[in-house]
Amino acid sequence: MKKRLITAACLAFLFSHQGKAQNDSVTSGYKKQKLKIEEVNFISSYYTQNGNNSAVTGGEGTEKLTDIATNFEVILSKRDLRNNLHSLDFNLGIDSYTSASSDKIDPNTVTSASYQDIRIYPSANYSYTNEETKTVLNGGLSFSAEYDYFSIGANVGFAKTSKDNNREFSVKGMAFFDTWKVILPIELRNNPSDNDARHNDSKPRNSYNLGLALSQVINKNFQIALLADIGYQEGLLATKFNRVYFEDLSVRSEKLPNTRFKIPIGIRGNYFLNDKIVIRTFYRYYYDNWNINSHTFSFEPSYKLTEFSSFSIPYRFYQQSQAKYFDAKNQHELTNEYYTSDYDLSKFSSNMIGLGYHVVDSNKGIFNIKRIHSFDIRYGYYTRTDGLDSHIITLALQFK
Repeated sequence: MKKRLITAACLAFLFSHQGKAQNDSVTSGYKKQKLKIEEVNFISSYYTQNGNNSAVTGGEGTEKLTDIATNFEVILSKRDLRNNLHSLDFNLGIDSYTSASSDKIDPNTVTSASYQDIRIYPSANYSYTNEETKTVLNGGLSFSAEYDYFSIGANVGFAKTSKDNNREFSVKGMAFFDTWKVILPIELRNNPSDNDARHNDSKPRNSYNLGLALSQVINKNFQIALLADIGYQEGLLATKFNRVYFEDLSVRSEKLPNTRFKIPIGIRGNYFLNDKIVIRTFYRYYYDNWNINSHTFSFEPSYKLTEFSSFSIPYRFYQQSQAKYFDAKNQHELTNEYYTSDYDLSKFSSNMIGLGYHVVDSNKGIFNIKRIHSFDIRYGYYTRTDGLDSHIITLALQFK
């Protein structure tokens, strides 16, 4: 689970400001068109991390992990008789990872099933754009599956742009219905005292999110966006193969409340300093009812090397408080109702810095291949105060 959280955060950091530059090359006029391929996107990344606070072994032990993620996306579009745009977005993601810490669930095995796993997550989204009323309606479905986890997701959204195209408001609702196969540490599988969940049980975890965004063009050089999300989770929120060691040296499986409420709010600003330099900034404050408060700040200057290429140096700082259920190994009291030694829920701060290179079609295509419209390569180095560090390198190609 930690693997998914950290790699997702790294990818979001590396590509948070890139966006999808969909090119409406449709000619004006109210002529019905056939469905056509608008663009094809390919993204692949390699991620590796190391640390010494594995939750699987009670907050101490290797966190070594590697992950290779590949994503294919095909966007189709057509115009109807009223010149409204219909778009279909098909996405297929595949992750393959190895985790030394997960292999400690049962240290007696040479390699357990959880040491190496593959996650497959397809999705399909549809959007309808009415250019006369400047509104967009969209919705979609997603699936995700791996060894101990299956998820079905759905989303629906609405966006409205002002008449002068300087302001846009959007709202998006998402729901994910997950089923987890309970895996307990080997020594706790026959322990009747752990009645929170038994080994090989199937337990639900449902997540609901409502996202709101308001973007505004201040002037030709400055744009801002206000962002807010409300999140609620219910079900089995603990990772049951995580061990927790108490002050009397006894061990139990991680136990957390079965509900969690989250509220992040943020602001994004893009400033075009001149024809060569763009500065992108972002700040987010986060609160949840597990007593975690966090602050995220990111800053990304981008320099235009040529008419078709640019270079960027993204940086992100993150700081959070400790969840009220966290304590280090052998520090929990036997009277605690909930308990975890997962350092993702501890007090820490982190830094991430990267390098990025972006080039778009110069009419000859990228690498002299006409179909390749853009090429991105990004690198990020992440480190946090509990000793965890990671590297990620990502390649992205867009075909038109």
